[in-house]
Amino acid sequence: MAKSQQTFNKREKEKKKLKKREEKLKKKEARRAEAKDSDGGIPFAYVDKFGNLTDTPPEPTEEEEIDASEIVLGIPQKEETEEDKFDPIRKGKVSFFDHSKGFGFIIDSENNEKYFCHVSGLNDEITENDKVTFELEKGQRGMNAVRVNLDKS
Repeated sequence: MAKSQQTFNKREKEKKKLKKREEKLKKKEARRAEAKDSDGGIPFAYVDKFGNLTDTPPEPTEEEEIDASEIVLGIPQKEETEEDKFDPIRKGKVSFFDHSKGFGFIIDSENNEKYFCHVSGLNDEITENDKVTFELEKGQRGMNAVRVNLDKS
């Protein structure tokens, strides 16, 4: 005769599974009974005029009329300031320029900042210590001097 394939460990594991299943069913039934007993449901939350959550509804006398045409969608228009009205043409002096490599640097006469200048941004031929006029443009590594002309004055 053949031995039973079910070992002691298998029987114990099976008993534990059944016990867990029964406990789970009891908990489920208890939750259902509790839900029926409570008058609950989902409590309402209201938002007051300051954006805070409250449990009391707002009073109709305190409601404020809002004109839909005054609501601005998107980015509001920027007002021009004095800084926006500055002259884009700046004056400076060429501190270094390498013709073989095609780049150099210009020092701004107003704020003594050094700006990179590439040969593609030149309108006139420049050399070191020349006085120039230029405009600034955002480049990969900062501001670049473009549209560089020799200063005639």
